[in-house]
Amino acid sequence: MTAPTIVQRLARLAADTRENGLPEGMRDDVARRVLDLLGNSLAATGEVSASAVTAVVRGWGGPEDATAIGTGLRVPAAAAALVNGTLAHSLDFDDTHLPSVLHPSASVVAAALAVAEATGASGPALLDAAGVGIEVAVRLGMGGYDAELGNSEFFERGQHATSICGAIGAAVAAATVGGLDVEQIAHAAGIAASMGSGLIEANRTGGTVKRVHCGWAAHAGVVAADLARHGLTGPPTVIEGRFGFLHAFCGERADVDAVVDRLGEHWELPGIFFKPYPCNHFTHAGVDAALELRSRGVRPGDVTAIELGAPTAVLRTIGEPAEEKARPRSGYHAAFSGPYTVAAALTGGGGLGLFHEDFTDEAAADPDRLRLAALVTCVPDARCDEIFPHQFPAVLRVETRDGTRHEVRVDANRGGPANPLSSAELAEKFRLNAIRVLDDDTARTVADAALALPHAADVRTLMSGVRG
Repeated sequence: MTAPTIVQRLARLAADTRENGLPEGMRDDVARRVLDLLGNSLAATGEVSASAVTAVVRGWGGPEDATAIGTGLRVPAAAAALVNGTLAHSLDFDDTHLPSVLHPSASVVAAALAVAEATGASGPALLDAAGVGIEVAVRLGMGGYDAELGNSEFFERGQHATSICGAIGAAVAAATVGGLDVEQIAHAAGIAASMGSGLIEANRTGGTVKRVHCGWAAHAGVVAADLARHGLTGPPTVIEGRFGFLHAFCGERADVDAVVDRLGEHWELPGIFFKPYPCNHFTHAGVDAALELRSRGVRPGDVTAIELGAPTAVLRTIGEPAEEKARPRSGYHAAFSGPYTVAAALTGGGGLGLFHEDFTDEAAADPDRLRLAALVTCVPDARCDEIFPHQFPAVLRVETRDGTRHEVRVDANRGGPANPLSSAELAEKFRLNAIRVLDDDTARTVADAALALPHAADVRTLMSGVRG
């Protein structure tokens, strides 16, 4: 008997998870990720990316099957996935898996929610499908991680693993909650492998297209599942084949075995990081360090020099080009700047340390923050290189006018298993996000409904609260 291919093994995991449920405790974990996605999405409804995709799907029309979060619209499931995945990633506040360095929930949960609402699925069915879709996405990301290189090969090549792998994870989630059989789930994944794309040049030099990457991946996942339902097929060796997914994107550095290593026994899902700050995850340890220095009494006006040490690989994102990072051209670009985020944290931010008000165009042009950002030199740090990308570490060294040198090293940034956000912190993050659109009572009702998903009979009750 021929051994099953990788996509067939992933499809079998999805079908088994639908039948037997996620391992104990993981439904609750995914429910928290749904809550996080809803809050991030509500907070992003005023962004240009939101208005652009909403205008597009409004023009498409079609049956009112699913909710486009915060827009007042009900649209076809694939269109809702496009809007909601875009919203979920627009503020760079979505969760992160390490060491693949991708953000799985924005695309996968958005796709699963749209199909679950359109079909009237239960909360457990949604969570099981989203959980296995997230697992597939991050395992594909691990297939592109090179331990010798110490980085993702996707990232090295300028590819956005989040959207590339997310499209397949979204397809698996959509097909699973949509009731497709194991063969059709495999075909949906194989179809979506031809749809995933995304370039990260915008992280370096500007442009807002990256905000749509997860929306397009979610959209692709729902469409791929629909196509598989109607008989379209994908190649059985779509992952490991000579012209398959991993070799096409990552070449000879692809690690095919990593995708199925201990599949069904070990789950990556519980270790995925939540974000406390709405900015690129590579900046977070620097923010943590700056907040610690601020708590020790270091005053911004006394600072004369700042050195931010970080993994060599991340400096291309948060430290280069140096002149762009010292004076970000907008609030969005400030979210990818190591110098600006350190300056903002030293100056004093909102929310759990930094929040959306720290990434407006006005905040990014604040003279006090720009003065501090101009003092920041970004350098590679050997210890950070040893830890990355299993954590996003940093070391911050600050000199003040009296000649005192201060240093804070952060090996494990907030939000992950080694330094987790408490339930109260996650609830506060959601509330602060949601009240940009909802009143406080409605926000609390939505939060309760999201956390009750493991026992909910129908996800439509939840989604009715975030229509806007």
